Parts: sequence; C-alpha cells; structure tokens
Amino acid sequence: MNAERLLAHFERISEAPDAIARLRRFILDLAVRGKLVEQDPEDEPAEELLICIAKHNKSSLSTASDKSLFPFELPTGWTHTTFRTLVQSSGSGWSPKALDTPREGNEWGILKVSAVSWDQFRPEANKQILPGTQPKPQAVVRKGDFLISRANTAELVARAVIVDSEPVNLMMSDKIVRLELVDLCEPKYILINNNHSTFSRSYYADRATGVSPSMKNVTRDVILDLPIPLPPLAEQHRIVAKVDELMALCDQLEAARQQRQQGRERLVAATLQRLNQPAEDPASFHKDASFALQVLPSLTTTPAQIKQLRQTILNLAVRGKLVEQDPEDEPAEELLKAISLDSLKSKGRKTTAAGCPGIAIEGSFAVPDSWAWTLLGGIGDWGSGSTPPRGRADYYSGDISWFKSGELGDNKSLSDSEEKITHLALGECSFRNNKPGDILVAMYGATIGKLAILAEEAVTNQAVCACTPCWGVDTQYLYLFLLAKRDDFRLASEGGAQPNISKVKIVNTPVPLPPLAEQHRIVAKVEELMALCDQLEQQLNQADQQRLRLLEAVLAEALVEPEQALASLA
Repeated sequence: MNAERLLAHFERISEAPDAIARLRRFILDLAVRGKLVEQDPEDEPAEELLICIAKHNKSSLSTASDKSLFPFELPTGWTHTTFRTLVQSSGSGWSPKALDTPREGNEWGILKVSAVSWDQFRPEANKQILPGTQPKPQAVVRKGDFLISRANTAELVARAVIVDSEPVNLMMSDKIVRLELVDLCEPKYILINNNHSTFSRSYYADRATGVSPSMKNVTRDVILDLPIPLPPLAEQHRIVAKVDELMALCDQLEAARQQRQQGRERLVAATLQRLNQPAEDPASFHKDASFALQVLPSLTTTPAQIKQLRQTILNLAVRGKLVEQDPEDEPAEELLKAISLDSLKSKGRKTTAAGCPGIAIEGSFAVPDSWAWTLLGGIGDWGSGSTPPRGRADYYSGDISWFKSGELGDNKSLSDSEEKITHLALGECSFRNNKPGDILVAMYGATIGKLAILAEEAVTNQAVCACTPCWGVDTQYLYLFLLAKRDDFRLASEGGAQPNISKVKIVNTPVPLPPLAEQHRIVAKVEELMALCDQLEQQLNQADQQRLRLLEAVLAEALVEPEQALASLA
C-alpha cells in the first residue's frame, strides 16, 4: 500500500537530490488541497464562517470571483474566498531617507523586503533611517503582524511572514504590506496558502510587473484579490498542527540524512588522507590502497568525493606511489643526461628552460630512488601565442586553427578551433607553431590550469602556453603531472579581476621524473583508475535518477491515500 511503500522506501529516496525539500512541498501542497487531515462533518462549514465574517465586518459576502481559477476540487465543507474577505484592514509602510547600512543598536530602522521573504521574520534585514527623522506610527512593526513583501524576485514576490517577536524600533518600507486578518481565520493556514500553494505562487507570478528579473512588483489589490481555498476554522487549526508536526519530522529526517552523509565524508576523508600521506612501508601503503579501492565505491555518494578521489590518484601517480618500481628500469638520472645530450635544439626548437635541458634539482618531497627532480622547462620546449589585431579582417577566417584558453577542457585530442586565422596572420604576428601531441596549458582567469593535447597543427592566443615534450618524456605523464598541479598553478596566479600565471612560473616548476618505462606504467594505471571514477560517477548519476523516479512514484501514489501515508510517517 501507499503508506507502507512510503515508509519502506523513504530511507532510500531521502538520499535523492532535494528529497526532503520535495517532501516538505508535498506536505504543504496537501495542506492547501484539503488532503492533509480528514474532514469532520461536525465542523461548521466554511460558507457559514464567511457569513459570520461578513456580519462582523458589516460587509457583503464575498467569494473568489472565478472558481475556475482553482486547479482542484475543494473538499466538502470548504469554500472559495479571497484575501480581501479575510482582511479587516491593510496598509503599506513608507520610504524615508535611509543609510545603505543596517542600523546600529536600537536606532530606528526601515525593513527591507528580504526581512519578510523567507518564511521567517528577519528583523536584521533593515536600513537605518537618517537621524532626526520622525517615525510614522502607522508604519511601526509589532508582534503578530502579518506582513507581505510587494517587491522581490519573481519567485519571492508576495511572500509573507508573521512577526513572531516584539521588534524594537522597526518600520515597514513602502514595499511591505501589513494585513490585519479577521479573528475567524487561522493566520498560519493563510500564510501556508500564500507562500506554498502552487496556485498562489503561479497567481502572483502571472501578475507581477517589472522589467528587471531580479525585482518584480505586485500591487496591494493583486494581493487582496488572491483566491483562497478556505476550510472550516476547526480544520484550519488541525491543518496547522499537522503541518508543524510533519515539518518537525522533516527536520529530523534531514538531520539524520546529514549525519549519515557526514559519517561517510569523514570515512572517505580519512581514507584519502592515508593515501595522500602514505606510510614509508610499501606493504602498509598497498594495504591502505587495497582497502580504499574496496570501500570507496560504496562510500562515494557525491561528485565532490569523486573529484577528491581523482586528485588522490594523480597525487599518488606523481609521487611514485601508484605502481611498483622495477629495478630493471633505466634510472631517470640517465634519462636527464640523454635529454641534455639530445636537446630540443636538434629538432629545430629553442629551449625556454631556466638553465640547461635535463637539469637535476632538489625536490619538495621524497620520490623513489630511480626517479629524479628537474624543471618543467628542462623537459620540454615552451611558448605562448598572441591575438592578431581585431581590426585586420585579413588576419581572420582562414584555415589555421587558433585556440583560446576557454577552448581547453582537459581533452586529449583537441582540434578545430572556434576561430581560424590566415597564413598572412601567421607570417606577420608572433606565433609559436604547435604540432600534434603538444600540450596546451591555460594561463588566464577561471581557466587557469585547464589542459589539452593537440590533435593538429595549431597556434594559440597569449593566454595559452604550449609545450613540446622532450624525447624520453611521455606526453601523457606530463599531462597527468600538469593536471595534478592545477590547484597549485591557480594559487600561484596573480592579478585582480583577471588573474594569471606566467609562463616563467610554469617552466620553473619542479617536476618529479620517473624512468620512461615507469611513466608508461603510471599512465596505464591512472587511465584504469580514472575509468573506475568514470564508472562511479555514472553509477552515482544513475542512482540519483532512480531515487528521483522512485520519489516521484511514491509521492504520486501517496496522493491517492495521503492521510494514511503521512500518518504512517509520523
């Protein structure tokens, strides 16, 4: 049955994205449709309630002008009405001159619309009025006031709050409306209907005006004409009590979900930390690595955790902890000697390294004995590009690929740039001719550290640094190292709105170089583990989709018998 299914699957569906928020919306939607609590035939019908309200206000009986506006049938005992029928009086605030900063202490302040837009009164959202300005008594905010913001974003416009504490020296702005509700209605039920009914939110959105999407407005008359499905007064009280009860349950479910997630995150963090700071004993490390590969697939439940796992794999790769060393491999020191003898000059390249190609240096962390530290500039030829003058139409729309930093997306086969340049531009502007297999590194702005490996001859703009690796340096290994260093490159960047890392800093970055045979093994192992991460990411996405589908199905089924389903949750 529905209730049993809701309970049986809730622990699973509570892990779905936005699950608790969806459950809250489900509860509130049921509340305004008359499906949250049972109707009592002994309750005085809402139509009689309206007659009493009309007599009390000495006004004519008023109901919603167009019942067809409601997308659902009302339960027995309910009726259609409007805000206007339930309001004894209404008034707006005023707009005195005010400072841009919140008030200090108990100076007089004017409420901003954000103080009443989030289902909770936020008295700290205010501006201090200019000293000496006399407050208007009719604008002073008091405990129990029912306030609605006339202006806000399309989503938040006409959201209401009930002031739950006695404010000190606060007034409404002219964008806030105070409604004094009649005694014969439950303010919290009216609040739920105004803020959370799908119909109400659609009603306001359709009638909001304003050019800017960040600031829409509705008039006081639009607010007063809001159609409201009105239950008997006794049922209004029962609805509010049930909503409070179920929202408290949602708080508990959310806390439990967060506790489970925090527990998983602590275990994942501890596991990854052991890998990132491995024991000196190789046997202990391999034991830790084996444990991590066993438990991480079941613990990894967020994209952030998969990102951490990918970074850990890269860190291990460039520290010599990912694959075993082979004593038969030629040591990297011999590789550096070979690089020095067979420098890039023999290939028509001019080295840009600080110092000689293949120079050995002291590293920042311990690496295996067969490895050696050097500089990035010593194991490759580096250079950047330029941007031809935009005023020269004859420099553009040619057939030579010209890549900008925004086109680098960690792709290993980059071709076909967004813009092309001509051979004339290539001959007259300052460009480095890049070959297939060259690595590109973005140096500017949000793209700093983004990578690509060229699949064609191409040039770049000045925001991209390109490298042709030396003989003896696996292009894929160098790519992995640069990927592992991305965060460091970003931290080393300089500048304000458009930070950048210079080519000089890149080429002077120390790099741990393994023997060539081990470079190949590292690349193969990383590809294997990254494929596992891809699989985890795919499984995570599939699991999220399955939870969402199950959530939709269970909530839709619970709509058939919502009282039993929600009662069972409590």
